[in-house]
Amino acid sequence: MAPNPEIYFKEMPKHLDMTTRSELYSTNEFTFAVAVILSAQATDKKVNEVTPALFAIADTPEKMLDLGEEGLKKHIKVISFFNNKAKNIIGLASALNHGAQSPDYKFPLKYHDVDELMKLPGIGRKTANVVMNVLWGAPMVGVDTHVFRLSHRFGWTDKNDNTPDKVERKLLKIVPKKYHGMVNHVMVLHGRYICKALRPKCADCPVARFCDAADKSIL
Repeated sequence: MAPNPEIYFKEMPKHLDMTTRSELYSTNEFTFAVAVILSAQATDKKVNEVTPALFAIADTPEKMLDLGEEGLKKHIKVISFFNNKAKNIIGLASALNHGAQSPDYKFPLKYHDVDELMKLPGIGRKTANVVMNVLWGAPMVGVDTHVFRLSHRFGWTDKNDNTPDKVERKLLKIVPKKYHGMVNHVMVLHGRYICKALRPKCADCPVARFCDAADKSIL
């Protein structure tokens, strides 16, 4: 049988670092959103190679605009789709460039709403969900490659759930509400380090005894 969501989200957090909500490097709410935009179709490790130097000089919307699109590209050129991401990040900075801005930049409260957040350049559904969940503890599920893969591997979703939006809706339906706030963190870390796409480390998995996935490693 597949691991029951109740058992999975009760057991897995005991074996993960639940204090760090994301492994992306950031210094404030604006830089976290930028890091999430950069992480699309790129690994957190690769993003974290460039963001410390970038955020040292551009950690607010105003400073990012001062850096400019071409200046930003020089910092992120090793990241996939850097041209489009640079355009979106500068657009985001322009939309947020108002009022006093300190190194402890925080989004205006109006953006603590997923629909308003998605109106900003570069902020799609997944990015909005991750920002809402990590920064403000909202019970949102950003479906990245790990969440998508594990939900299918466990049988929580099926072949008809073939888009991130469909997987998100299914997970919010089958996972008990009390665990919605941790779905992203738990599944991403589990998928990144243990339940990998190739050669999953089933011998190290705390819920392996509940799992009979077709591509499960032989223990």
